[in-house]
Amino acid sequence: MSDKNGTDYASIDFSDLLALSDDEVVTHAYARDVPLRSGKVLALVTLDNGRDHTRPNTLGPASLTELGRVYDELTARAARGEIHAVATTGKPFILAAGADLSKVSDIPSKAVAKKLAQLGHYVLGKQADFGVPSFVFINGLALGGGVEIGLNADYRTIDASTPAFALPEVFLGIIPGWGGAYLLPNLIGIENALKVVVENPLKQNRMLKASDVLELGIADALFPSAAFLENSIAWADAVLNGKIKVKRPNAPGKLERLAKWDIAIGIARKSLESKIGTIPKSPYAALELLKAAKSSSKAEGFAAEDDALSELISGDQFQASIYAFNLVQKRAKRPAGAPDKKLARRIGKVGVVGAGLMASQFALLFLRRLQVPVVITDIDQARVDKGLDYIRGEIATLLGKGRISQDESNRLNALLTGTTDRSLFADCDWVIEAVFEELGVKQQVFGEIERIVSPEAILATNTSSLSVEQIGAGLEHPERLVGFHFFNPVAVMPLIEVVKTPFTNDETLATAMATAAKLKKNAVITRDTPGFVVNRILAKVLGEAMHAVDTGTPFSVVDDAVKPFGLPMTPFVLLELVGLKVGAHVLDTHHSAFPERFFRSESLHELADLGRIYERDGKGGIKGVDKQALAIVEKQFDGKGSPMTAEELRRRIEDGLADEVKRMLDDKVVEAAEDIDLCLILGAGYPFHMGGLTPYLDRVGASERVFGSTFHTPPLRGVN
Repeated sequence: MSDKNGTDYASIDFSDLLALSDDEVVTHAYARDVPLRSGKVLALVTLDNGRDHTRPNTLGPASLTELGRVYDELTARAARGEIHAVATTGKPFILAAGADLSKVSDIPSKAVAKKLAQLGHYVLGKQADFGVPSFVFINGLALGGGVEIGLNADYRTIDASTPAFALPEVFLGIIPGWGGAYLLPNLIGIENALKVVVENPLKQNRMLKASDVLELGIADALFPSAAFLENSIAWADAVLNGKIKVKRPNAPGKLERLAKWDIAIGIARKSLESKIGTIPKSPYAALELLKAAKSSSKAEGFAAEDDALSELISGDQFQASIYAFNLVQKRAKRPAGAPDKKLARRIGKVGVVGAGLMASQFALLFLRRLQVPVVITDIDQARVDKGLDYIRGEIATLLGKGRISQDESNRLNALLTGTTDRSLFADCDWVIEAVFEELGVKQQVFGEIERIVSPEAILATNTSSLSVEQIGAGLEHPERLVGFHFFNPVAVMPLIEVVKTPFTNDETLATAMATAAKLKKNAVITRDTPGFVVNRILAKVLGEAMHAVDTGTPFSVVDDAVKPFGLPMTPFVLLELVGLKVGAHVLDTHHSAFPERFFRSESLHELADLGRIYERDGKGGIKGVDKQALAIVEKQFDGKGSPMTAEELRRRIEDGLADEVKRMLDDKVVEAAEDIDLCLILGAGYPFHMGGLTPYLDRVGASERVFGSTFHTPPLRGVN
């Protein structure tokens, strides 16, 4: 496939790419003829890797090469008049999950990386050269290259029960590189394409439903699962015979190309800059490709995808993204240090001490996921009632949005009770507290609860920074106490830090891990140490930020210093988000534990009393640093501080973090650097394209500067 403006893909030697696929799980392409009622013949190609549903079809170099050979044979048969159409589909409930990325880290050069893009274009693009109409029957899961199989065809149908359909490449630090960035906007318009290619991946990799795919005009017809293939074949026959004329209402017209296209790209760019900054490369590369798709030819568009994909695949961010993806997909599912699951105890009733917002959030989570009775308590009935009202209101909202049925709503409400009488906790198997973050208060709560509950009941604390061991110091059975640290908002954040004290036994730990899994959360086991993982790292960053402004460094310079970290927000925005009093408490806790490495900021306490750092407009947007807040920090250094440049502060933070992570690993806070990165990705929003924290520290040389080595061997770097 080529033209005067494109690449002669047929002339490219792909042998060096194929050399990387020795142990590839090959997705085979099986072709068979299907006689149609009209008397014509449809050649049906079925993709199948021979594995069960736990291993979706993927397209590595060997799989693509085999598919290309099958497509060439069908092109020859079409030329002889033996077939009148070609359709491609997948094994039951799966079309394809895209490119096989298992060997991508072995790609030795940018030139070979480019061949991965070119091979995809070469093979999938053959559907345009059959000489007869091409169809793709999307019979289930379709991601990335699986979607692009369909985009390269003339027509598409989709199974109504398709569980996931998306182009997630930007989420992984690359771009849709087998035609998606060019073909999709020319199929469904630029605004729709921006949502699918850029917006959805950056919203925690949001997927499309089958009805969305039809409404957008990506699919031309939707059929139920029971007779999906039969209906798709009959539909294709009707298209071939002119009985069905396919109309695509979202296809861009002249007006959209003249004006709307560039405006939409400009709006998307500004939105990206405000939300994620300019460090991530893939979203902006995708924008450039989508922008160019307005007026370029298909061959030019494909060539531009080849260049962009090879640049990204060979870069640091994609390597970090794959590392992060493997952490979330593999390591999170096999938590390091977890005891035998068989030791976990059954949870038949849950008690929640506290009825504030945090407590109410995870009371609702226990209700929904465990489907067991949940009782909440607080110091007075008014607080209990407020908590009950919140939980019931959230249940009503779920019902109103169609997320749960009326029967489930009734069941959840019936399982929920609230009381000031803690004797109702007597038959609870699991009691978790979310009271004020003060050691004495938590000790008193557990002292009272232990006298009420059975000897087998598990006690859990949601503390974010206090010593779990000290919280349980007065317990008769400290072995049944475990830290169970949620992140806010509870329903959204996927991480729970499960904190093991020197006394926590395996039954308690196994029950905590099993409970986290039932709550559909990822759990990482940490040792009982100040801040555990996430808050210790955040305390380091926030403490350095406050120390910088306390010694005369402008707020804007601090913001510039941390931009290369790719964090979802600046330190001061984060402080306002978590609450200035909470932030001050976290810094104080770490300063008390490690006074030589963590700062106590007097000005942060005054800012907490003021209640703000930024002046905001009526919509909550930041107008600038509040004048009173500025006066507070200026009073702190009184013109005698030593302001730093952004580069100086960045290096100071990098080296401080490298030192802190090394100490955490030496102290066995977690088992490996991967666990720290997993915690930061899932609990603090560290972006995939950074790979968490430790790959970044290796890349910028902080690890070498601080302890003469790296966290990863070899460091996760791109290729030339």
